Amino acid sequence: MSNSEHYDVVVIGSGPGGATMAWRLAQTGKRILLLERGGYLPRERENWDSQAVFVDARYQTRETWYSSDGRNFHPGLHYFVGGNSKVYGAVLLRLRERDFDEIRHPDGISPAWPLKYDAFEPYYQAAEDLYYVHGLRGEDPTEPPSKKPYAFPPITHEPRIQQLFDGLKREGHHPFHLPVGILLEERDGKPLPQSACIRCNAFDGYPCLTNGKADAQVVCVDPALRAHSNLTLLTNSYVNKLTTDSRGRRISGIEVVRDDERTIYSGDIVIVACGALSSALLMLRSANGDHPNGLANDSGLVGRNYMRHNNSIVMAISRPPNPTKFQKTLGLNDFYFGSDDWDYPLGHIQMVGKSDGAQIHGEGLPDFLQWFPEMPFDWIAQHSLDFWLTSEDLPLPQNRIFYDRERVMLDLTETNLAAHRRLKEKLCDLCAKLEVHPHLFDRSLYLGQNVPIGGTAHQAGTMRFGADPAQSVLDLNCKAHGIDNLYVTDASFFPSIGAVNPTLTIVANALRVGDHVITRFK
Repeated sequence: MSNSEHYDVVVIGSGPGGATMAWRLAQTGKRILLLERGGYLPRERENWDSQAVFVDARYQTRETWYSSDGRNFHPGLHYFVGGNSKVYGAVLLRLRERDFDEIRHPDGISPAWPLKYDAFEPYYQAAEDLYYVHGLRGEDPTEPPSKKPYAFPPITHEPRIQQLFDGLKREGHHPFHLPVGILLEERDGKPLPQSACIRCNAFDGYPCLTNGKADAQVVCVDPALRAHSNLTLLTNSYVNKLTTDSRGRRISGIEVVRDDERTIYSGDIVIVACGALSSALLMLRSANGDHPNGLANDSGLVGRNYMRHNNSIVMAISRPPNPTKFQKTLGLNDFYFGSDDWDYPLGHIQMVGKSDGAQIHGEGLPDFLQWFPEMPFDWIAQHSLDFWLTSEDLPLPQNRIFYDRERVMLDLTETNLAAHRRLKEKLCDLCAKLEVHPHLFDRSLYLGQNVPIGGTAHQAGTMRFGADPAQSVLDLNCKAHGIDNLYVTDASFFPSIGAVNPTLTIVANALRVGDHVITRFK
């Protein structure tokens, strides 16, 4: 084992939380080290091959995790520069203003946040600008207040999606243009020659071969490395554990395994942003005499209160063909906080990437044979309309990630499933009015072969923040209680998760915490 250099700040993890923090702090001139356990995701033909991406899970980790009920599975995690954002759908929504308050569900209470929406609003705006979010204010009645319009115009709907948009409005609903992080320049719905995004059908869930997706590598890591020589990136660098000083009050060392060599790095400030699951595991395996249950775990909450949303991807069959390529442009929040026949929140509906024949064949969906016995998979793909449905799940203490000796254990008790079923029913009812067969077929490959336990794309909540050290792991600045120089800037800090994609909130919070860390430099 060797000792290496000391840095002003060491950031662990290059997903949205870590990459945004590194981008922000690099501007100060301080020496920043960014550690990433993986390498750069290869740019190759398979990036856009649905068989390779979804059926073969080419870019997903092959680690095996376990649950206490005896199941084993491969988590839906991607260890590359940029983290899971390399394959995310890039929908970047703000939490609704009411999401920061206590919300009652049939299965329990979604707890209030210790900071409210106004503390995050300026950082939401900065995050939208940084991640090239294209959108349009004022269409979605649940949209929280904002001081400025989006910096980039909404993505144009293709004709079949525009028909769907218009049909929903005729039925009295409020569809809206999804806010998408994308490096797109278009005119009349066509990408311009200089546009990084080409509006292809391999965006949502795929790595982007043209770097047209606003992921953490493209937006933060690579620009910061080009602009700031004080930022160093080390890839293929797995952080095995963190060590503390003699009093247990500061992180004194970061033990890194790289090319089978162990090296100790140090930093005045250490920022953990490995993703809510992996960050909690790092804290747990860093247990020592001063922290026998894991770092920052005096409350016993590290790894607990795990959330990941109730997510479903469903396919409907359009009566007219749907030749859309870039389908992820439409959202609907009319049932977000309830409906005329249900007093509790249902959730969010958005379009998802377009199905193709290989995906449909890989799903192995027997229901197709009942409704469309003579139709080949390619015909079904030509008529498919694909939706992502999200409902809030609750932060239960028993929903947790932990170690059982060397094995990673992830336990999950599902909550609020009744609301999710009702959301599907609402979508099914809408389909019947919109020239769409009123039958929904579940797709699982996007979320991972083993759903729900393996569907970890929206991981959050394993180290909640708060003012009371007995009830939280992190303080209001996302500094670990009891450890002076340790911060966490992924979705671990979420006390609740709402029903929108969490990435924009991760980025906004990283910018917020970044401003706080900068005050410590002065």
